[in-house]
Amino acid sequence: MRSLNEITLSARVSLFGDRKAFDSLVREYQESVRRLFLHLSLGDSMLSDDLAQDTFIKAWTNIDKFGGRSSFKTWLFAIAFRTWADYFRSRHDTDDYEEAYQYGKEARDVGLRMDMLNAMKQLKPIERTCITLQVIEGMKTDAIAGITELNASTVRSHIARGKQKLAEYLKQNGYE
Repeated sequence: MRSLNEITLSARVSLFGDRKAFDSLVREYQESVRRLFLHLSLGDSMLSDDLAQDTFIKAWTNIDKFGGRSSFKTWLFAIAFRTWADYFRSRHDTDDYEEAYQYGKEARDVGLRMDMLNAMKQLKPIERTCITLQVIEGMKTDAIAGITELNASTVRSHIARGKQKLAEYLKQNGYE
């Protein structure tokens, strides 16, 4: 979805409460948001659906705060990031963002998916977040920095360390 279209749709939602415009934004990004939560929760699809729904509710109620300074996707993923951290803190009595990403359930699938999820468990929570945003969602370092509230060089370091850990884990488990 192009940035001008995102701004137009978000303005229609903000000014007129246009549900059809918001539905267009939801349709464009719901799979990406859900996929983000699937990776962060290590495969818990029910939790991912619930958190995605919460994210879109928060986006609806705060759409007037989207000013177009970033892409709508970046703005939405920042909401998703905070939704995940809020969920985790509510269940684990912590204020630590890093700790918020340690929550997850065992993957039930077999084969490569299971191996990838297990490989992702080897990462620190923030490494898993940065890798998910870059590799799965195709976001650039600056966008990830904005979402996680880290500086860009720190994001690059987390991505590099995370990729190295993933490669080592997969190599130890029979992948070339």
